[in-house]
Amino acid sequence: MHWQTSRFDIDLSQPKIMGIVNVTPDSFSDGGQHAGTRAALMHCEQLLKDGAHILDIGGESTRPGSPAVPLDEELARVLPVVREAVKLGVPLSVDTYKPEVMRAVLDEGADIINDIWALRQGDALQVVASRPRCGVCLMHMHRDPQTMQVAPMQGDVVPLVSEFLRIRVSALRALNVAAERIVLDPGIGFGKTVEQNFSLLARQQELLVAGYPLLAGWSRKSSLGAVTGRELPAERVSASVAAALLAVDRGGRVVRVHDVRETGEVLAVWAAMQASNALAP
Repeated sequence: MHWQTSRFDIDLSQPKIMGIVNVTPDSFSDGGQHAGTRAALMHCEQLLKDGAHILDIGGESTRPGSPAVPLDEELARVLPVVREAVKLGVPLSVDTYKPEVMRAVLDEGADIINDIWALRQGDALQVVASRPRCGVCLMHMHRDPQTMQVAPMQGDVVPLVSEFLRIRVSALRALNVAAERIVLDPGIGFGKTVEQNFSLLARQQELLVAGYPLLAGWSRKSSLGAVTGRELPAERVSASVAAALLAVDRGGRVVRVHDVRETGEVLAVWAAMQASNALAP
């Protein structure tokens, strides 16, 4: 299994770590720490030293209740970082739902569009379909960032999320986008209750039946704080690593994380165990 992107075919036979680069002043976990271009690029370099396989750059916070960022402001935050980060020699993802930003970053050489709206805004579908190779991650979100946790989903979310992602994949495939370009994200924390988020983890393999790789984004999420009692996102490192490990053990191929080094060490232990099991008589 691999993920076809603009410049790279990413081998997903082993799980990959996507390091988060928030070029924002207000992200829920590390807002403001890497808001400037120089700080963001230094963070990119540190994440790669820590073992990240993919970098994910975002210029708009999508935490619950966060306001939308004007197009010009998002472009001003993201483009200077993308222009330099493409020189680092690793797959570069951009977390955006705006078609104009998608066009601009793909023109600068970005490899992947990571969209919380699953290409439901404007002509985002056409932007991705018009590129012969760029990768895309389609995420499930209930409602929008301003209201998603005010009125979260009801009932059994697993079939609802699965059906939503199936529909969005079909929309892309109808535009002749190759299946190898598509990765899916169940959208942990995006309009779901704590119990629903953990249901998606426990039954994650039900989301894999369509045959597309799954990206898991548990890092420092509030659901982890709810079960550990850790109110501050930065205190949820151990819980985040545990969730990433569980997601990978249930078939996840990409984990999107803040804490790259810690996640990498745990996944190295998991990989060693898998290799040992493969050699067992």
